[in-house]
Amino acid sequence: MSITVIFFLGLFVALIGVIPPGLLNMTAARISLKEGPGSGISFSSGVCIIVFAQTYIAAIFARYLSNRPDIVEILQRVAFVIFVLITIYFLILASKQKEQKVEADIRSKKSRLFHGMILSALNVFPIPYQAYMTITLASFGWMDFERTSIITYVTGAAMGTFVMLYFYIFFFDKIKDKKFTSQKSMNYCIGFITGLVSLITLINILREL
Repeated sequence: MSITVIFFLGLFVALIGVIPPGLLNMTAARISLKEGPGSGISFSSGVCIIVFAQTYIAAIFARYLSNRPDIVEILQRVAFVIFVLITIYFLILASKQKEQKVEADIRSKKSRLFHGMILSALNVFPIPYQAYMTITLASFGWMDFERTSIITYVTGAAMGTFVMLYFYIFFFDKIKDKKFTSQKSMNYCIGFITGLVSLITLINILREL
């Protein structure tokens, strides 16, 4: 597989994982609103440094699991059930969620780069998410676990994260009062993404039967 394709696969997978308004992207937006885009970009750079490391760890873990098809098969079925339950939970939660506006208030920090690294390190979701996605992509033959492929994919994932954070930094001031930045819309968005992952997982399971 071309390294260009692998790069954009990493970018796309990371992009959809960061689309829902969450701790990292909303913090980047709030920092930008209060201190300017420069501080927001510095924070985002710190986030992406950790995302790069987390995705690399996930890819190495996925490479190990790829040599154990029996474990992968079990994990796929467990992941499918978990993602379906998460999808149902967030869709039901969203239907009952009252609209809330996001407040642009955050304490000032001396180093936004390290602030981003610390918050990103506390968010361990990218590791299991990326481990699962890399195994899935490899099962479709869209990437392999050669060193060059892994580095290319990881770089794409870091770039995809930065692109979405960049979007929040520069466009949040214009969209902060829109309905899709509410908690209700966030839950719908998360439910849609986990539903999409569930569908991909189901297709992968059916292909192996």
